[in-house]
Formats: sequence, C-alpha cells, structure tokens
Amino acid sequence: MKKILLLSDTHSHIDDVILKYVEQADEVWHAGDIGNLKVTDTIKNLKPLRGVYGNIDDDKARMEFPLNNRFFCEGVDVWITHIGGYPDKYNQDVRAEINKNPPKLFICGHSHILKVQFDKKLNLLHMNPGACGKYGFHQVRTMLRFEIDGDKIQSLEVIEIGKK
Repeated sequence: MKKILLLSDTHSHIDDVILKYVEQADEVWHAGDIGNLKVTDTIKNLKPLRGVYGNIDDDKARMEFPLNNRFFCEGVDVWITHIGGYPDKYNQDVRAEINKNPPKLFICGHSHILKVQFDKKLNLLHMNPGACGKYGFHQVRTMLRFEIDGDKIQSLEVIEIGKK
C-alpha cells in the first residue's frame, strides 16, 4: 500500500503546511505548473516525487519533468498530465490515446478547480487536486490524499490548506 499526496499549480510556492502533508505521504505527485524548481527540489529531499511540467514552467522544468507521465503504482495504471480536461471533455492532445488505451487513474491540473469524477464510459477515475499555490483565481488552496493498495484506489481525502 502507498499513501499518495497529489498536488498541482504551486506556481513557485511551497510552505510548512504543504510540507507537513508531504512528510505523511509515501510518494508525492505533482500535476504541473511547478514554477520555481525549488518546490520540487524541496519535496524530493523528503519523499519520492513524480510529476509533469505545466504551461507556465520554463525549460529547466521541461528538462526535468515530462509533459505526460504514465506509470504503474502497485496495480494501478496512472497517467498524469497538466492540461487534460475531464470526462466527456478531454483535451484534444490526450483524447485519442485516452479513448484507445485508458488508464485506471487519470490526473491533471491547470484549472485550479478541485474535481474528482468517475468516467463511466472509459471506466477510469479522474482527479484534479485544484491548486495549492497562491497565484490564480482559486479562493482556497487544495490538495488530495489517497491510498493505492494493489489495484484499489481508496481513502480519498480533500485537503483544504486555507485561503490564499
């Protein structure tokens, strides 16, 4: 079993509240718009990190992180990308592949809107953790925490960090 902390859209912001949750996780996944790599470097010093770059990220982030990150965590096929859309409205850059070969868990960021939704057509779980940075139109900073046990995704929690 692995405890996962999922965050996105840090926009160069990292603080002790985020790091408290990083410490409690087995792995941290970042769904893009990292901003300054000090964010991911700080996380990597504490826990294993998987991530993708986002539309605001510079060439340094793009050299370190892929646009799409597809991997298995235990028995779950995971796909993380920054701009992915959501069920019935997937981004055109992922639409063909997600329809042809859907993962069990599809994760994206970008919208700054926390959303967890099951896609019945593709039999996958879609997650967007919202934004935990201080830049953007969101009012409350959010992250997601969950466990992967074999092929099960369980114990999902919404973490509200507070106002930005």
